[in-house]
Amino acid sequence: MLQKAANLTDRQAADEARENLAWKYALGLRLDDPGFDHTVLSEFRTRVVEHQAEERVLDLLLDRLRELGLVKEGGRQRTDSTHIVSAVRDLNRLELVGESVRAALNALSAAAPDWVDQVLVVADWSRRYADRVDTWRIPDSKSKQHELALNYAKDGFTLLGALYAPASPAWLRTLPAVQILRHVLLQNYTRTTAGNGHVRVKRREPSEDDGDGLPPAPIRLASPYDTDTRWSAKRDMFWNGYKLHVSETCHAQADGIRPERPNIITNVTTTASTLPDTKALEPVHQALERRQLLPQRHYLDSGYPSAELIVASAKTYGVALITPVLLDTSRQAKTQSGFAAHDFTINWERQQAVCPAGKTSTTWNPTIQNGVPKTVATFAALDCIPCPFKEQCTSARSNRRQISLHPRELTEAIRTARAQQQTDEWNHDYALRAGIEGTIRQTTHTTGLRRARYRGLAKTHLDHTTSATAVNIIRLHAWWNGHPLDRASHSHLARLQLSLTA
Repeated sequence: MLQKAANLTDRQAADEARENLAWKYALGLRLDDPGFDHTVLSEFRTRVVEHQAEERVLDLLLDRLRELGLVKEGGRQRTDSTHIVSAVRDLNRLELVGESVRAALNALSAAAPDWVDQVLVVADWSRRYADRVDTWRIPDSKSKQHELALNYAKDGFTLLGALYAPASPAWLRTLPAVQILRHVLLQNYTRTTAGNGHVRVKRREPSEDDGDGLPPAPIRLASPYDTDTRWSAKRDMFWNGYKLHVSETCHAQADGIRPERPNIITNVTTTASTLPDTKALEPVHQALERRQLLPQRHYLDSGYPSAELIVASAKTYGVALITPVLLDTSRQAKTQSGFAAHDFTINWERQQAVCPAGKTSTTWNPTIQNGVPKTVATFAALDCIPCPFKEQCTSARSNRRQISLHPRELTEAIRTARAQQQTDEWNHDYALRAGIEGTIRQTTHTTGLRRARYRGLAKTHLDHTTSATAVNIIRLHAWWNGHPLDRASHSHLARLQLSLTA
């Protein structure tokens, strides 16, 4: 935690523990304690991950703060996500395949050098794979790039063929680097055998939709050295790494009045970068429930909610989601010149919908749309054709209006949420969510977690929980001593102006 609070490397942290008297005092060490080698920290993190204790340090702090009354169940909390760049190099598809072959060769050379010497022509393979693939210039020509990609694939399949030969030791195939090579080749190439026995290797292309295209991004490997990192995009941002969700308590603060309690980070959830925010909300609530810190009101941005989550959070956890739900995207709602679905009155007991013109639907059909259960209420064409409001209502060729409805609970929840977010009172209350962005800025700036230090989701999550604990300690120290919880840095010009004003 001290290492993250000062944003130090392992070597620097070991030096501080050996030389800094404040660190010795905090760690309960004698003044003549010789310290430890910096590699001990890496070994310690590995043991923590193996025992699935990544969240232990944050749990201990929150338990103590709950005893002191600084955090408690109920109240208000806010959550937001941010991108985390992985600790491995960014590789394009061509580099990924070549580097995967190289990683497998290095692993085999370390585990079974005699087998490599007997089966492969070491000089030829070393000439192609001794150095990192991304250290030399990729050919500019598309045809040469394609040729190089096929050569990498042929080398990879040749290596796997030798590994799976009957005479080769079976344990070699279980090496992680070998299994990663198999996955990379499978995800990027197809291999077919013609009638004459000729094997044809073809590179998968993103545009192919016949089963020979690239696999979906959530399962597509991005590096042979970190199998958890993924390429992802959000608006104009494109990164290879993870996604971090930060939750904290939030207290409204009047101008010049010190808050009753400091804002404390209550949970950090690390996920794959391709996981939608809606899928991450349930794990966040589960973690808060385990810590007995579930909020009464949870402030989120529009990326988290859905009708199902709004209802399920209230029913399962007793948590009200304060979040802007997506508005109706129908033609009538967009133009605001016609009758949208929310303008229709729904009689759930009679299974009928009544349009603004007073006409009643004639059919009520439960159905499944895109895997989601819905109900389609249809009006009669004899009612819609002569209706004076037909142009405002529907342009369907069938000359009748249809509306699709979620189940009753979900429909009512969405309609209520959309109505509330149009009020000034709701918008004033929702402004409290904006503070989470400052917390993310403080966390990334103070602890340097924008770029992951370690490989793998588990160790990256351990880094995030330790960083959150460090930020909490910094905030508690500032709050107990009457300092700003997140002191902003000032330029030389700003400091000069402040001194002249004083």
